[in-house]
Amino acid sequence: MAKTERIQNMTKGSPAKLIFTFAIPLMLGNVFQQFYTVVDTAIVGQALGVNALAALGAADWLNWLVLGLIQGFAQGFSIYMAQRFGAEDHEGLNRSIGATISLSAVISILTVILSQVAMAPVLRAMNTPEEIIGGAFTYLRIMFAGIPIIMAYNVLASILRALGDSKTPLYAMVIASILNIGLDLLFVMVFHWGIAGAVVATVIAQLFAALYCLRAVLHVKVIHLKKEYFRLNPEIAKRLLGLGTPVAAQNVIIAVGGMVVQSVVNRYGTLFVAGFTATNKLYGILEIAAVSFGYAVTTYVGQNLGAGLLDRVKKGMHSATWIALLTSVVITVFVLIFGKYGIALFISGTAEEVSISSQVAIHYLNIMSICLSILYMLHIYRSALMGLGDTIMPMASGIMEFLMRIGVALFLPLIIGQEGIFYAEITAWAGAAILLVTTYFLRMHKLTRELDASQSKAGE
Repeated sequence: MAKTERIQNMTKGSPAKLIFTFAIPLMLGNVFQQFYTVVDTAIVGQALGVNALAALGAADWLNWLVLGLIQGFAQGFSIYMAQRFGAEDHEGLNRSIGATISLSAVISILTVILSQVAMAPVLRAMNTPEEIIGGAFTYLRIMFAGIPIIMAYNVLASILRALGDSKTPLYAMVIASILNIGLDLLFVMVFHWGIAGAVVATVIAQLFAALYCLRAVLHVKVIHLKKEYFRLNPEIAKRLLGLGTPVAAQNVIIAVGGMVVQSVVNRYGTLFVAGFTATNKLYGILEIAAVSFGYAVTTYVGQNLGAGLLDRVKKGMHSATWIALLTSVVITVFVLIFGKYGIALFISGTAEEVSISSQVAIHYLNIMSICLSILYMLHIYRSALMGLGDTIMPMASGIMEFLMRIGVALFLPLIIGQEGIFYAEITAWAGAAILLVTTYFLRMHKLTRELDASQSKAGE
């Protein structure tokens, strides 16, 4: 039985300890998620060859666009839940949860329809090579059919995180990871279902993760959902969509930029695509801690803002910034030393194919890892702004990423050759990070002045 003690009020106690201990289970959960993604890709690459690996790479950004849309709405909706929980408004919390579930159901159905219709023309518009487009189409067709399951997991996990429970999503992801790897081996290696087997395994694993989180949500004492809470109250729905839509739009904008980059990458042939894909799969591992700290910061800032504790917000952000920077340095050193061994897991084929793809992958991986601290600052400050209830500037940062990413991807290769494509990601991080850090400090300065003014007026 799920333990209700896992929910956590982050308005009391050491900010650094709260953020770090909240992030660790998320980090471990993301490690397992990335682990099964890596194993999934490695099994496909080793068992089915370079073309199959390239097919997964060709599908990556379109898949991320849809997943980013889902995760964006779930994360945005959870901001309001965290604020209501921090303010100890349990009625508002339950109404927001009911509305979130109803809105998410509608969004998932619409997303299934649109994604199934759009995938074929989008893949062709991205210059996907003919020898891999069939595999990419198969992967996306099945993955997008499972959107309601993926939405259910993300929404349920976001409810738990908003209440300070980062352990249950960890346990859900551990179960999903083990199940996914076992089903991968069965469907791909034993049943020989190819790419279809790998994606079916992923959808089934997500289903079990969603059911585990649902069980936990149903045992949280502060959650008491009534039938009327699922009816869309216009005021609550407007508030939730006002928070969720910009986050979802931000993810979509970033993904579209990635698709433009992928269309440029596709021009350089299957071996370049395979090497680029191998690094992008390891990129998820580089980003694990950043994403986890980001979720922790959003929950921490949201709860403390709801409680009116701006000083705790500032202290928490100071701690989170240093924790994130130190973590990024450690990961950078590790990847520079051992990254080439990770690349070897994905690539198979003739000696020439392996050599060319590996050189592309290792060079790209080294460039990204050296600049990792920029990515970590991007996540910390984007998440802080979302915790403050500002999802517009994070969306603006997504537009900044889009412009920087496609600008570099389209023009730098014309000057220095195909290596120029490697710098698109780094430039996008830098542009977004500068915008987010500046906005955060301006926003905190404004909130502090408003708080001081209200306290001064109350004391008169």
